[in-house]
Amino acid sequence: MSTLPAGVQVHAEITPAFAEILTPEALAFVAKLQRQFNGRRRELLAVRTLRQADLDAGQQPDFLPQTAHIRKGDWRIAPLPADLALRRVEITGPVEAKMIINALNSGADSYMTDFEDANTPNWHNQIQGQVNLKAAVRRTLAFRNEAGKEYRLNDRIATLVVRPRGWHLDEKHVTVDGERVSGGLFDFALFLFHNAREQLARGTGPYFYLPKLESHLEARLWNDIFVAAQAELGIAQGTIKATVLVETILAAFEMEEILYELRAHSAGLNAGRWDYIFSCIKKFKTNAEFCLANRAQITMTVPFMRAYALNLVKTCHKRGAPAIGGMSALIPIKHDPAANEKAMAAVRADKTRDAGDGFDGGWVAHPGLVPIAMEEWVKVLGDAPNQIGRQRDDVVTRAADLLDFRPAQPITEAGLRMNIDVGIQYLGSWLAGNGCVPIHNLMEDAATAEISRSQVWQWIRSPKGVLDDGRKVTAELVRTMIPQVLEAIRAEHGDAVFGRVPYARAAAIFEEMSTSAEFAEFLTLPLYEAI
Repeated sequence: MSTLPAGVQVHAEITPAFAEILTPEALAFVAKLQRQFNGRRRELLAVRTLRQADLDAGQQPDFLPQTAHIRKGDWRIAPLPADLALRRVEITGPVEAKMIINALNSGADSYMTDFEDANTPNWHNQIQGQVNLKAAVRRTLAFRNEAGKEYRLNDRIATLVVRPRGWHLDEKHVTVDGERVSGGLFDFALFLFHNAREQLARGTGPYFYLPKLESHLEARLWNDIFVAAQAELGIAQGTIKATVLVETILAAFEMEEILYELRAHSAGLNAGRWDYIFSCIKKFKTNAEFCLANRAQITMTVPFMRAYALNLVKTCHKRGAPAIGGMSALIPIKHDPAANEKAMAAVRADKTRDAGDGFDGGWVAHPGLVPIAMEEWVKVLGDAPNQIGRQRDDVVTRAADLLDFRPAQPITEAGLRMNIDVGIQYLGSWLAGNGCVPIHNLMEDAATAEISRSQVWQWIRSPKGVLDDGRKVTAELVRTMIPQVLEAIRAEHGDAVFGRVPYARAAAIFEEMSTSAEFAEFLTLPLYEAI
């Protein structure tokens, strides 16, 4: 502890491997950024609370009049490096060694490795993830499973892109001057410090995905951090490139402004569909007129999602930026050929639509989906790296289009039970240390679990939260269903798994979060304090 920089404390174990990441120099870099920028982060989080109060009072979001000059201006983002100009298929996953190797070897153009929604942010996962990525950048990462099978990186691998945690999350195990470090700053700073120069020497660069932004001012904060970090490390300004996930309804009204704030460092926008749906529920949860149908009915073809996707493509291409499509949560179903064929057809249709709309690439959750997705973009792109030159001047998006929240029906008992099921199973997995888990042939992460639990909370309170058989969704109905769903989970997984994964604890947490008077802004916030 005596070797730590002044004012820095680590409240967790530092193994020899972790010490290679948590060096005094790296922690001093973290501390410098924390001291310079954490105050602004907290101010912006307070602004989120004020904006939520306005929405609760009935105010409707709109495009900002004070930034109209940016939307009308003639500007473009800085030129893209070659390995970010070609992003037809991006695969995503947590920062564990096997996943990193399989994703980098998958044949995808890019791999977004995730310290956020696909990852339980316990101390081991966060720091071991940094260890893994440092080795991956240097092509030394290897993994041996329990059966003795070895995994190593191929000569040709996907471009690495790192997603740090969102602004709302802290890293409770590291404090600077007695205050918890921002989780996003911590993840970003450690990766950049250890890998930026190595990446540049290998012909690539430090590339990031930025999650959960709600305004262009939050993007400005990231841009200022990039400027300061590059100056501190002595690397050229503009070296860092970042893609922003448009996964909040408020950010959808500020897409051009977000690109503008990051224009020297921008690598475009991504349609983060699942968190976007969750954001809509969260922001309008007390609006008596707002209610969404079963989660399965909220596809990319419903009005508000269609408007959001097309406007993202138009905005990006207008500014010379890549537009990356979101995730189809479907995964291969090995035990059921008929179901697998149906799932793969749905994945293909999803990517066919995105490529046809003008997206320059899209996400998949499993290596087995890379060929299908790649085929659909190659059909449209041919030998071109992207279709940024395709301007969508035919798209005209009004505020009312982004707020056209249909469908509101059906809400069914099966849909309610599925939300409870997914919520309990995901929370159990998360508490056990796994933030990305297949449930009922879908890859669930924090974003999809957020939809499940927030829908239940909102259906209980909305006058429109009525099942198609006429029953009102109530806290009592949910409490009655939870033990039934828990027993079904036990039957599905068996007593051994049920005893190992804390599903019973997860069920209690889900019941509290879905029936309590107060809405927890993110399910990961109280969960993080429990691990």
